[in-house]
Amino acid sequence: MSSEYRGRIAPSPTGLLHLGHAQTFWIAHQRARSRQGTLVLRDEDIDSSRCRPEFVQAYLEDLSWFGIDWNEGPFHQSQRLAHYREAFERLRAAGLVYPCRCTRKDIQRSAPQAGEDELIYPGTCRDSTVVEDCNWRLRVPNGQRITIQDGFFGKRAYYAGEAFGDFVVWTKEDGPSYQLAVVVDDALMGMTEVVRGADLLLSTARQLLLYRALGWQPPAFFHCPLVNDDQGLRLAKRSDALSLRALREQGQTPEQIRAGLEGLEILLEQFG
Repeated sequence: MSSEYRGRIAPSPTGLLHLGHAQTFWIAHQRARSRQGTLVLRDEDIDSSRCRPEFVQAYLEDLSWFGIDWNEGPFHQSQRLAHYREAFERLRAAGLVYPCRCTRKDIQRSAPQAGEDELIYPGTCRDSTVVEDCNWRLRVPNGQRITIQDGFFGKRAYYAGEAFGDFVVWTKEDGPSYQLAVVVDDALMGMTEVVRGADLLLSTARQLLLYRALGWQPPAFFHCPLVNDDQGLRLAKRSDALSLRALREQGQTPEQIRAGLEGLEILLEQFG
């Protein structure tokens, strides 16, 4: 069974890796290694407006310095667009998506209530037939309970239409959304477990709907607690002072950094 494990780390080259990435990627690395499994490196570079080649080189260097190695990759999402388009066309042929021309300002006016990470789309364009200059949204089953059995947080449940609304799967720039690209990659690459941050729990609920719509078996999920800064705020890539690169330049070692990540050893001991 151990040889069948397939996990992944999936940095996006939009900035330097910070302590939150370090914790999540180290846990993913250790969970794969403890099972004598395969760890895949995937470069999530589909956002051409924000991704930079220098950040690819930076995360490759930082991951290696931190002690993380991988068996396959890096695979670049920017080179896998045909796979995403095929999945989108399947959704479109099945009538599971619809065109939407609403802007963010339109949604803000009609749906002032905010979800966890975005405004909840109210379904304004559900009956639209205009397909030019539009995004394409998945029609979620309103009221349906989506349950995640998470390896760390246990059972979590979200209701479609309440926790999130119809979400974009294909953009008017003629490319996949994050949600679609991740599902396609994790399915086609044979992931058996996805390790990522707790800020993506709601994304997992959305992605489970895509797995179902495409007829694919979802992997297991393990969402890691987030690493916060001194003010209690979740780290972001703008937190350059807490990037691995900055800490390395200050003379810290990977061992010192791992020792300073509160709860990391407990996570590895209890859930490894």
